[in-house]
Amino acid sequence: MNQSAVRRVNTSVILRALAVSAGSMTLAELSERVGLSRRTIELILDSLVDAGWVSELDRVPVSGCAGRPARRYVLRADHALLAAVRVTTLDVSAVVADVRGRIVGRAHGPLRVYQDPQATLDDAAALVLEALDDAGGSADRLRAGAIASGGAIDDDGVVRRLVHTTRWEGVHLPEELGRRIGVPWFADNDTNLGALAERWRGAAGDHDNVVWAMLGNRTGLGILIRGDVHRGFEGAAGEIAEAVSLPAGSVENRPVAWLTSPDPDRRRVALGRFAVARTGDTAALAEVDEFVENIASILTTLSWTVAPSLIVLGGGLEDAADVLLPRVREAMHSARTPAVELRATVLGSDGPLIGAVKFVLDHMDTELFGPPVPSA
Repeated sequence: MNQSAVRRVNTSVILRALAVSAGSMTLAELSERVGLSRRTIELILDSLVDAGWVSELDRVPVSGCAGRPARRYVLRADHALLAAVRVTTLDVSAVVADVRGRIVGRAHGPLRVYQDPQATLDDAAALVLEALDDAGGSADRLRAGAIASGGAIDDDGVVRRLVHTTRWEGVHLPEELGRRIGVPWFADNDTNLGALAERWRGAAGDHDNVVWAMLGNRTGLGILIRGDVHRGFEGAAGEIAEAVSLPAGSVENRPVAWLTSPDPDRRRVALGRFAVARTGDTAALAEVDEFVENIASILTTLSWTVAPSLIVLGGGLEDAADVLLPRVREAMHSARTPAVELRATVLGSDGPLIGAVKFVLDHMDTELFGPPVPSA
């Protein structure tokens, strides 16, 4: 390589070392980590400071240490910002995150009309800009974004199928959002992104084969195999709401199943029924038992087909985990399923948004930090 190429690679190595570090690093620590001379590192750090990617911290004397304190550097994670937006049938949520994945801005609002994809994407773009404003960021710092949506979404971000409507079929989500906000966009199903989030920062960090399950009024499965999202043919993997052979829709209008509804009024009704069930009310417990039977039936089939090592209940089910988890575990044990572990999400409603941030970071890794080359 010529000297310019060598410098770009060395810059990438140093920037990536700072990006994966939990805190600041000294010149000596960076030299040991990346295998470059202190002088080379110092010159590159000066250029990164000038570019706004890195900050040099004030030198603070350390008690008991003689001499001048070491120079310390830290990545300015907010130098570049990433957007994530989630669309339901009723509303849109948007977040803006820095390149460490820390959420720094939020916005939320109702949709005007979900059946109109163009109006919906206009609403989504407006809320991204609102979240960017909440983060105190300027449009030139926004580098990329991802959208989490329902339906079967293929590898290119095109909606192939969506239950109960054909209006969204063929909509190229990244292209549509790119026309509204001029940065690269990516798209995936919200349950797939929920699964990705759980493995990144949630309940599934110790598992590779994971299913994130949202069952009830809204139904879908996000599947990770060896840590990667499995979309299947035209993104149809996990879209069991349309599988007539499975009982996915048989309880969708039961009040206890409204835990996964995007309608806050219905969710309040569902939470109320579970509160009554906790008191031992016979009628409420019968409703819960019917719901548990439905969930266990789907998860039993899943255990013998996908055979994950962990299933995470999310999409609202986590708010009644104390009631649901022991009952579903017992039902699956009685059905003699494989010993799949069952947990509730710890990310709450942010799961698909956090997964969308991770999705952007994975796609933009080289753009942001350069090629992931080994140290010298």
